[in-house]
Amino acid sequence: MARDSDRNRLLRQGRRLEYFTLGWNLVEALVAIGSGVVAGSTALVGFGVDSLIESTSGAVLLWRLLGEEGGEGRDERALRLVGFSFLLLAAWVGWEGASTLLGREAPDESLVGIVLASLSLLVMPVLARAKRRVAAGLGSRALEADSHQTYLCAYLSALLLIGLGLNALLGWWWADPVAALAMVPIIGREGFQALRGEECTDCRLDLSDGVS
Repeated sequence: MARDSDRNRLLRQGRRLEYFTLGWNLVEALVAIGSGVVAGSTALVGFGVDSLIESTSGAVLLWRLLGEEGGEGRDERALRLVGFSFLLLAAWVGWEGASTLLGREAPDESLVGIVLASLSLLVMPVLARAKRRVAAGLGSRALEADSHQTYLCAYLSALLLIGLGLNALLGWWWADPVAALAMVPIIGREGFQALRGEECTDCRLDLSDGVS
C-alpha cells in the first residue's frame, strides 16, 4: 500500500510540474517570438519556437502521466514524440541561423529578450531537477527525456543571453545567428537519443529500490 501511495504522490508531482512547464513555456514562447520578430533576432525566435516545442513535450508527458494504465507502451510512444520535437527544433533553428548569417541580417537590440533569457536561466535548472527526481521514482524514461529537454532550455537560455548581450553591448550582429547555430548539435543529439529509446539507468535503479 505504501508503494502505491508513493507512486500516486509522484504522479501528482509529475502532473504539477508538466502543468507548470506548459504555462511557463506558452508565455515564454509568446514573449520570445514577439520580441524576436520585432528585433529580427533568429536566436530569440528560435528560443520561442523551442518553448512551443517544450509545451508540446509537456502535453505529451501529461498524456503519459494521466494515462498510467497505458503502461510501458504509452511511455515508449511518449519518449519518441519528445525525440521528434527535438529534431524538429534542430532543423528549424539550423536553417534560420544559417540563412541569417549568410544574408548578414543584423538584428536590433532586445532588452526584453535579455530579461527573458536571464529568467529562464534561473528557472529551468530548478524545474529540470524536480522532473528528474520524479522520473527516477516512477521509472519513466519519457519524463527523464523531458527533464533533459528542460535542462537543454537552460543551455539555450545561456547561449541566447550571450548572443543578445554581445549584440547589445558590442554591436556584434553575427553573435545572434552564431548562438542559434550553436544550439543545433545539442538539440539534435538529445532528439536522436530519445528516438532510439535509450535506457535511463538512474530511473531503473531507483525503481528497483522502491517504487513499483
